[in-house]
Amino acid sequence: MSEHAYKLLRDRLIMLDIAPGEPINEGRIATELGVGRTPVREALKRLETDHLIVSYPRRGTFAAIVDIGDLASISEVRVLLEPLAAQKAALNADDDLRSEFARLAEEIARLGEDGDHGALLEYDLAVHRLIYRATGNPHLAETLIRLDNLATRIWCLVLGRLPKIGGHIREHIALLEAIIAGREDEAAELAREHVRHFESTIRAAL
Repeated sequence: MSEHAYKLLRDRLIMLDIAPGEPINEGRIATELGVGRTPVREALKRLETDHLIVSYPRRGTFAAIVDIGDLASISEVRVLLEPLAAQKAALNADDDLRSEFARLAEEIARLGEDGDHGALLEYDLAVHRLIYRATGNPHLAETLIRLDNLATRIWCLVLGRLPKIGGHIREHIALLEAIIAGREDEAAELAREHVRHFESTIRAAL
């Protein structure tokens, strides 16, 4: 139940369905999710470690503010680790994972340029999380999931200033194809360029 509460709250915080600075009420969340307060409390502890919520003595718990100033430091680390993850995924992915990569690539190829931003962002998250899982390195995956979550919150904050993001999402197709084919050097370079393009796109919207 704690894991269930954690994932639901995490994704709501990432997509800004829970607005930055919004108070987090344990009781209300427990009722809404149909779980006890203990699983919610455990989930909130993990979310605080993920920098998605903040707690203040005698004030309560709140969704973390999205700081655009964090973009540079997040990108600085991602541009080093995302290529490593893509390279390891290309080397380590088994047949089942490669089938999942192929399915995602096919679904993304069918997406329109003017698709729903929320749905497009969910594909972005799905691709990155699958790559991280395919690395076989839980420490690398944990670090990148946390960074990608924070980057996605920044993206959500500026979505209204970005008329189209379909092209950015379709960049994943070539990356996925390189991973499926086991071309680790190409996968690493495509991942590096994807992170750089993300940062430049966000800065252009500011």
